[in-house]
Amino acid sequence: MRFTPVTVFRCALVAALATVPLSLAQDVPPSPGVAPPAGPADAAGSEADPATADAEAAISGAPREAEPEAAERAAPAPPAEPVDGGPSGVEADLFDPPDLEKNLAAPPTMVPTQNVTVNLITRLMQRGVLTRGDAVELIEQAESDAEVARANAEAARAAESLPLAEESYSVSYIPESVRQQMRDEIRQQVLADVRSEKFLTMDGRDGWPSRIQLFGDLRLRYDYLSYPEGNDNTGAFPNFNAINTGAPFDTAGLFFAPQYNVDQDRQRYRIRFRVGADLELGDGFTGGFRIATGDSNSPTSTNQSIGLASGAQGGQFSKYALWLDRAFLKYEWESGPTAAPAAASAAADPKAPAAQPAPAAKVYPGVYASVTAGRFDSPFQSTEILFDEDLGFDGLALHGKVRFHPAFQPFVTMGAFPIFNTDLNFSSNQPAKFDSTDKYLYAVQGGTEIAFGRKANLKLAAAYYHFDNVQGRLSDPYVPLSASDAGNTDTTRPSFAQKGNTYRPLRNILPDATNGFGTTNQWQYFGLATEFRNVALTGRLDLDYFEPVRLSLIGEYIRNTAFDHDEIEAVAVNNRGPLPLNDDGTPSGGISPFEGTDTAWSLGIKFGHPALEKRGAWQAGVAYRYIGSDAVIDGFNDSEFGGGGSNVEGFAIGASVALTPKVSLGFQWMSADEIAGPPLQSDLFQFDLRAKF
Repeated sequence: MRFTPVTVFRCALVAALATVPLSLAQDVPPSPGVAPPAGPADAAGSEADPATADAEAAISGAPREAEPEAAERAAPAPPAEPVDGGPSGVEADLFDPPDLEKNLAAPPTMVPTQNVTVNLITRLMQRGVLTRGDAVELIEQAESDAEVARANAEAARAAESLPLAEESYSVSYIPESVRQQMRDEIRQQVLADVRSEKFLTMDGRDGWPSRIQLFGDLRLRYDYLSYPEGNDNTGAFPNFNAINTGAPFDTAGLFFAPQYNVDQDRQRYRIRFRVGADLELGDGFTGGFRIATGDSNSPTSTNQSIGLASGAQGGQFSKYALWLDRAFLKYEWESGPTAAPAAASAAADPKAPAAQPAPAAKVYPGVYASVTAGRFDSPFQSTEILFDEDLGFDGLALHGKVRFHPAFQPFVTMGAFPIFNTDLNFSSNQPAKFDSTDKYLYAVQGGTEIAFGRKANLKLAAAYYHFDNVQGRLSDPYVPLSASDAGNTDTTRPSFAQKGNTYRPLRNILPDATNGFGTTNQWQYFGLATEFRNVALTGRLDLDYFEPVRLSLIGEYIRNTAFDHDEIEAVAVNNRGPLPLNDDGTPSGGISPFEGTDTAWSLGIKFGHPALEKRGAWQAGVAYRYIGSDAVIDGFNDSEFGGGGSNVEGFAIGASVALTPKVSLGFQWMSADEIAGPPLQSDLFQFDLRAKF
């Protein structure tokens, strides 16, 4: 016997239905000759489907109108023998129908059709498993499902025949390098999603992963410092920072004071590593901290020179120190732009007269304010001729801005910052302690940001910086019995300095027999010869007409309004020029004139991508700087240009390129000349490999 799919389907369906009890039949087959009740298909009209008509004919036992003689040729099937004489309600074999004499009557005669499904449903109805209405309904549903399937198949074929869109691609093979890049991008996206999700603790509160954002960077640098011939190496450049942070210098001695290098080229290999975290504390509060490397606790540099043995660290593969570089708390408050509610429209009532146009809503400006306390980045807009980019501010800063318009946003920043706090036991070797000489910076800056469309943005600011109590003062007269015998103004000397500012002696030492009447034991410290009250104007213009690169013009002008040339000349020990010449060309006697200045300015051009966040992104720039000797405090500005500090002028050229979104290369050349005092020129070449995470 040959099995076809139809045969297998019939056998499976019949086997399943064989277990249906005869008592489950929902209708009793009509007696021979009695017309069955009208079903749902009877009212379908002349538009009935042919398969449905076949089903109606088969179910009713009457032929279709197109075949009037088929009913006469059809003979009723003989009744079958009962199964074991079982009464109604006993399971029956569907291959052997029950004894119809014990039931109502024999089923109507079935008219076969060419539709297997119709024949099967008719047989089921004939055996009492289905009622006539159910049979017709099943056939109609089957026809409807078939129509849907045909429509779906047609739609699928039509879609396959459509051409691909211009931006569509058919990819049959993906290279391994592309697969790896896709995996990396997916990994980064997953990590970003994880960081942005709110991780919860077991009790439902926010967990720490959702409140801490780690960050860091690493820089490997090669420095080459060159000093051309002609620099004055006769002892004209004392290192006042070395003197003031160590034992006082005996000005009556036979030795030179500590001196800066001005004639020997040097090379250095340097590391800078910083790592920190931003803290989300909720309800407007945030915080942060950062630790960093450094040769010392210098406020202007986090570079660690490899192999440098200083400060009890480094050299001979010794480990290097880490310093607390940032630690702060911040509160932010913001109110976005709001509009007054418009008047209700009367047009909602169809009987009311037409509503008049509502007046334009008044827009109120958005306001932002913040308070920051601790140790944090500079809150002021400035360049490195005033504050080094590594400089951290200790104290309290307030910042606010108002957004009157998206293109106009004025702002103001102010703060108070302790620079120096007197030791509790000063002076340690005196029973009666000296007065405090605490130092502060009080500053305020106002400005505005103006947008000229989408392609130009201008930011201007004016600031006033008042450095309180930073000027060195002459002590009360006394006779130091040793180098550690302090004067009452010793703490007015700067605790950190670079080079460039003008200095004065601090100790008023009385001559007597113990010091050879001023010829020995003249242990001296030095303080700044002037006060500093700086007025600064800063500006930056960003032009995006060459996207994706940007052209930026950056400038700053600073003047020390407290500078008094005559007052400084009376006490200055450095930044003096050569002695005037006599008529015969020989130097005249006396003291050489003071040449210090009170002004600083810089102008630079930067061109390239705004940020090195994509492989191949680049930046290049050039700037010229002029920093007068006493225009700014030399302990706070750029630590690289001219060796760090003030009293220098020259140019800086640099460029950087991104190797990956996280790794970049950089080069910089700085050439500087001394302004006041003996001649000194230097060139610094730097090569950087940077990574961030």
